[in-house]
Parts: sequence; C-alpha cells; structure tokens
Amino acid sequence: MNLRQLLTDNLDKSFASLGVDNPRALVFATANEEFGDYQANGAMAIAKRVGRNPRSVAQEIVDQEPLSSLSAELEIGGPGFINIRLNDAFIGGAVSELRPLEQVDQPERIVIDYSSPNVAKELHVGHLRSTVIGDALARLFEFVGHTVIRQNHVGDWGTAFGKLIAYIDKEQSAEDLTVQGIEKLYVAANEQFEKDPIFAQIARQEVIKLQQQDSETLDKWNQIVQASLDHVQQIYSMLDISLQLSDVRGESSYNQDLATIVDDLDKAGILEVSDGAKCVFAEGFLRKDGSPLPMIVQKSDGGYLYHTTDLAALKHRSKSLHANRILYLTDARQIHHFQLLFAVGKLVGYISNDVIPEHLVFGSVLDKNSEPFRTRGGNNVLLRELIHEGIDRALEIVRIKSSHLSQDEQEEIARLVAVGAIKYADLSKNRTNDYRFDWDGMLSLDGNTAPYLQYAHARICSIFARADLDLQAHLSHEISLQHVSERALALRLLRFAETLEQSLEERKPHYLCNYLYELTVHFMRFYENCPVLKAENARIRESRLSLSAKTAQILRVGLENLGISLPVRM
Repeated sequence: MNLRQLLTDNLDKSFASLGVDNPRALVFATANEEFGDYQANGAMAIAKRVGRNPRSVAQEIVDQEPLSSLSAELEIGGPGFINIRLNDAFIGGAVSELRPLEQVDQPERIVIDYSSPNVAKELHVGHLRSTVIGDALARLFEFVGHTVIRQNHVGDWGTAFGKLIAYIDKEQSAEDLTVQGIEKLYVAANEQFEKDPIFAQIARQEVIKLQQQDSETLDKWNQIVQASLDHVQQIYSMLDISLQLSDVRGESSYNQDLATIVDDLDKAGILEVSDGAKCVFAEGFLRKDGSPLPMIVQKSDGGYLYHTTDLAALKHRSKSLHANRILYLTDARQIHHFQLLFAVGKLVGYISNDVIPEHLVFGSVLDKNSEPFRTRGGNNVLLRELIHEGIDRALEIVRIKSSHLSQDEQEEIARLVAVGAIKYADLSKNRTNDYRFDWDGMLSLDGNTAPYLQYAHARICSIFARADLDLQAHLSHEISLQHVSERALALRLLRFAETLEQSLEERKPHYLCNYLYELTVHFMRFYENCPVLKAENARIRESRLSLSAKTAQILRVGLENLGISLPVRM
C-alpha cells in the first residue's frame, strides 16, 4: 500500500470539485506529529490561482469529508493546511495487510551504465560511488517490476594499450598477468615511451596492429583485459555488487560500429568538416570565447574519439536493447559531455520521444578533513585495501560485542558489517553532495549507520529465536494498536512504499536509507516501551510479534535492495 497515494487519490476528487484545471492535493507526511500524520497543502496553491482565502478553500474541502472511508480526522491549520490524522484501527488494519512488494503499473526497460572502470588499473575509491549507487538503483528498479539492463562500459581500448603491449615480453603468458603487475608494467612502459623514441614508435605500431586485428597483438590485449576483469569481478564479489562479466560491454565492442555512426550523422545532415575533422555542431554549445563548440567524431587522420564510441553505445541501447530510459552514473565533471551527447543523439535520431536519457551525477568522497580521500602518499585508496581494512576494524568490534559467537560467525558478521558500512555511508548521503569517509562513524552501532540497522534486525530475529517462533509465520497476524509507540512504528511501516517511490523518482537512495533509520529508531522506542514476549495477554503478544516481524521484513527488503546483507545474529 502506498498510503500517501491513497490519501492523494481521495483528496484529489474533492479538489477537482473546485472547478480549477489540474488541481492537486499536495499530500506530504508531517514532520511534527502535533499536526497530524499527513498534511495537504493544495488549498493554498488553488486559493492563490482563484483569488480566494486559503482557509475558506480548505474548509470547502473538509466539508466534503473526502477521507470518511478511511475514518480520518481533518483539521485546518495555519494559513490553510489540511492536517490529516488517521484512525488507529485503520492503521492497524492497513499494517496487518502490508506487503512490501508493489509493482509499477507501467514497467520500463531501463539501461543503467555504472561502475565502468578502466582496464589495466585497480579499482580505487574513485569508482566507489558510481558502482554502489548504480547497483542500488538497479536493484530497486528491478524490485518494483522494471526490466533492468546493466551495462559496464569499461575502458578497454585506446593508445595506452599500444604502450603496454609493446612492453610485455613475447613470452608473457596469461597466467603471469595480474592487474597489479599490469599497472606496474604500464608505469614502466610510459616512462620508456617518454625517453625512448624507438620504443615510442613500436608502441604506435602496436596501436595500429591492434586496430587492424593482428592476432598476436589481440592475444596480448585479451590477456590484459581478462586479468583486469578478473580483478574487477573479485572486488564486485567482495562488495556484493550485482554486475557480472556478461554485463561488460566495453569501448572495444563498438569498434566495428564507429564508421556507421559517422555515416548516420552524415545522412542526418548534421556532419560538418572543420580543419579536416568530422564534427557536429549542436545548437547552444559554445566555447568560452563564444564560438560554436564542435563534437569531433573523426579526426583528420581517420581516428575516432570517445564521443563516437559513446554515440555508438547510445544507439545500441536505444535501438538494439530497446531501452525506454538510459541512466548514466558519473561524477559532475562529465556534465557537459553528456549534455552534448544527448543533444547530438536527438539530432541523429538515436533518442526519440520513447527514450529518455539521464545523467545522474554524484559528489566526491572526502576524508575527515574534507580533503580528497587519498593515501598518505597522495595516491588513490584501492578498494581491495579499503574493504580489508573495514573487515579488520569491524572484526575488532564484533569480537568485543559478540564474544559468545564462534570465530567463523564473528568473521562472517565482520564481513557483512564492513561491506554494509562502506555502502550505506555512501547511499545514505544525498547523491549530488560530497561526503566524508570516516571509519569511526560508519562502524558505529549508534546513529544512521548500517551496523545500527543490522543490529536492530538481529535483535528482532533474536526475539523469535528465544521463543522458538517462526518470524515468517507472524507476518500475517492481526495487529491491534494499544500504545503510542506501536502506532508510531505502524505508521512508519506504512510509509515504505511512498519512500521507495520517492527514491526511484529522484534517483536518490538516501531517502530510503533515512526512512530505514527512522523506522529503526521507532522500533527501538517500541521495544523499550512495549514488552513483546512478556506482553499482558496473548492477543497483545501476537500483535507485537507481528509488528516486530513486519519491521524485520521491511528492514531486510529495504537493505537487501540497497545491496546490503543482514546477519541474523550479532
């Protein structure tokens, strides 16, 4: 049940009777419970349009009793707000029937381009946000019924490979290559390229041979790519990221399409030649000096650029994958690139009215001092080192807090807590903002952290374990609200669907994270104020067990669809 939508639908009917175009009730959950459970602000907007007093408009709506079927009380507050207080019996009955899965009426095919690391380099903290946020959105869109097509647009082509291939010994075998070794080879190859003209010429020849599909050169390239992708998948596995090798569609996969892209632009009548290069000039895109800014798709020497590859990827996603929506997850530095890409995509016909491209930007990861998050030596923090450090730190905490558990259990809990903490610290912040990476805060068992939510879930599981009861069996029991803490918890449970909807509409998982934190806070208050296993009678005991089971279910569904696993014991 989407409670906010239910209230909106009922109120909109009354607002429509006012005789204005497109009336909207504008229903929101209240921040202060003194003003009810929800608030409708539409009367003020309509009053301004028709020149009436907002309170009189609100009174006209209230007099129609639009929420009588829900037994809700309506009260006019302030300049014309309509405060809505729901009936306890309605809340209890609604939460008794609550099911977390409600699929959308019109499912879409959504392509999500995320993570997209460069081959021949280790994944580092700069890859974290695209990977974690993109994966959470992919899971959430799938959960509500959309078809999600993951695309990992890895950087596996370009002049850098000429240097690497030239440097690799001819006897080098695939078994000897690791991404760490490749990265060291690249540093050495780059140094030799700068100081040795003969080597530089050989490296340039290797690029040409690679483009010409020379078998020996392709073998070396394949070794480099495979070793890099093995590393990438290991990190994905450690972080519980859902991207698979089958989702990889790197830059190289579009090589055979690039000439066609240039032909498409020419046939569309938008291709121009400027200083020997083939370009597209999209209206509104200017250099700093005010002159038209071109998108160069083919250099004067015949070479193609990343613009061309991105156009090929856009065409593939719209025409071959038949996407209704294409989401790109990158940092804000690429805003201009994607604006130009989408503009040219529309001009050439790759983006139609049925295809909506979106560039979702995110902020940077900073250290505790709000500086770029790097090692003491100024290098990027590697994700494998970050994960291992997190597990070590979490294990220290788990050994103190959960000394009664076996070593194997402690190590598994530490892994889940560390990975959950890393991902939740990212997801719980507004996507477009920078955030500070702070181990002490992230691993705390208090506050808006993954360990706090994981602990709450484990505590609920322990209630059922102590009584030897089946948690799942209590999801369908009747709930009767006796205490204010029960009512507050039940109301938060009913807000899951509307929060999930907001997270997806705005592509911002932090709304869901904050909801789950607020739900956990209300469960802890309920747990402190309302005895569960020692309730005053059997009916109340079963009702509170059901409330606890519903909370565990929503926590599990919410966190798992953010990519965060939950230990049963902590």
